[in-house]
Amino acid sequence: MSANSIMRKQIVILLAVLSLCACNKAVKPDTVAHNAFSGDSAYAFIDRQMSFGPRVPNSKAHRDCAVWLVQQLRNYGAQVELQKGTLQDYAGRLQPIINIIGHFVPDSVDAKKEAVLLCAHYDTRAWADEEVYYEDRAYNVPGANDGASGVAVLLEVARQISLNRLKQPVDIIFFDYEDQGTPSSYTGVQRENTWCLGSQLFAAHYTERIRTTEMQRPYRFGILLDMVGAPDAVFPKEMYSVQYAQNYVELVWRKAHQLGYGRYFKDAMSYPITDDHYYLNIAGIPCVDIIHYDANNATGFASWWHTRHDDMTNIDTATLTAVGQVVLAVIND
Repeated sequence: MSANSIMRKQIVILLAVLSLCACNKAVKPDTVAHNAFSGDSAYAFIDRQMSFGPRVPNSKAHRDCAVWLVQQLRNYGAQVELQKGTLQDYAGRLQPIINIIGHFVPDSVDAKKEAVLLCAHYDTRAWADEEVYYEDRAYNVPGANDGASGVAVLLEVARQISLNRLKQPVDIIFFDYEDQGTPSSYTGVQRENTWCLGSQLFAAHYTERIRTTEMQRPYRFGILLDMVGAPDAVFPKEMYSVQYAQNYVELVWRKAHQLGYGRYFKDAMSYPITDDHYYLNIAGIPCVDIIHYDANNATGFASWWHTRHDDMTNIDTATLTAVGQVVLAVIND
């Protein structure tokens, strides 16, 4: 099936969801009904994503999860936009990309006021490159932490937005095609910028809209969540974040320490990480990456990263709560 055919199929499905009545009641996990971030709720959102299977682009699981994400954002009061396009993958093939954007604009706030951007990727890697045995590397990565955790925290943030008055416009963006960079088994021409295609598409659209003055509501800053659910996770200050968005890094880490989450948000620095935030920063949106860094592993990430073991056993509600409370504190500042 061609990229255009695949995209048309995906768009038809997602547009059908967008036409649903906005008055539908939210389909919520079994959560605590109070106006504070619930790690249990976020955990349930991860579990729901995992129930679809690995969310590899162009798969049924990926499409079903995208439909569900649109439903959830609408249920929590967002105006949902589907940003679509095509970009070349690691082998030069055009791939259909659909970013899911939820716009939250309080009635009492000027719609043109600068917004805060919150983002995570919703796809999961097609290859378990970091498996020890070669024959296991062809398996899809389940993606409980690498993908689902960031999405889940932002869905719970969206639920909290629906329960509380928002002080400023907030956009929640679920990026497509973040985790399909060149697989280790590939021996063809090595291309640049094969990771983070969804955010590259978004950054290109944003830059063009700024250039042509079509952007009515630019972003003040952004926060990217990636791999934010592991037990005892450590989030150092990532180098690109400090380079491009130091003031906002300090804001986020200061809030974390004020809330008593200093054991997660360390004052140490990590090496620069190519992640969605990099392309947002290049486009002129100061963006902070909250990402788990493990100095004890050669990869810099958890031992189950890009393996078949990125599953629910490596998710902790305490970590989800810490990250979610910090994000809520920042956007409500």
